[in-house]
Amino acid sequence: MPHTAMTYPALAARLLALPPSCGPARLIAVDGPSGAGKSTFAGHLAEVLVGAPVIRSDDFRVPWDADPLTWWEPLRSAVLDRLCEGRPALLRRYDWHHDRYGPEEEIPPVPVLFIEGVGAAWAGSPAAYRIWIDAPHDLRRARALDRDGPEHADAWDAWAVREQAHFSTDATRARADLLVDGTTFTQHRFSSL
Repeated sequence: MPHTAMTYPALAARLLALPPSCGPARLIAVDGPSGAGKSTFAGHLAEVLVGAPVIRSDDFRVPWDADPLTWWEPLRSAVLDRLCEGRPALLRRYDWHHDRYGPEEEIPPVPVLFIEGVGAAWAGSPAAYRIWIDAPHDLRRARALDRDGPEHADAWDAWAVREQAHFSTDATRARADLLVDGTTFTQHRFSSL
């Protein structure tokens, strides 16, 4: 199947045309396996939608040996429940380097909110639009170890098995509205699968 090149502004226009799914917000879930490029992609897309916050699974404490959805309940209670009621959310992002939570930050109800991370697009997500990003296993592993350090190789390998089991059980990829090639996107464009 040929890849289709797209720009972030074109996708942003598509997202803004969606009906809200969480209070006034269109919740955009960016999901896929570790190292696929989810954070980078969500950042590029959020730049186009100035003021659209990105909340990442990494903003929560999820140990390497935990269930991939460990972050969902804290996300729901701190952010989603409040935003779905049209109220500002209060989030304290986890600082992985210092093993502590940062200061409380208010996230107002906004037209578009990005949720990024493994499990963002699971069946229980109130997403208006689900984006799946993937890349070959060896590339994803190399990216993850470059990001987290080679000392985490065994932990990453075990995590990859758990996240794959989650994706399989949840059928996350099959539910996606857009499939993105995590090997080809740039700051200005990306390819859908």
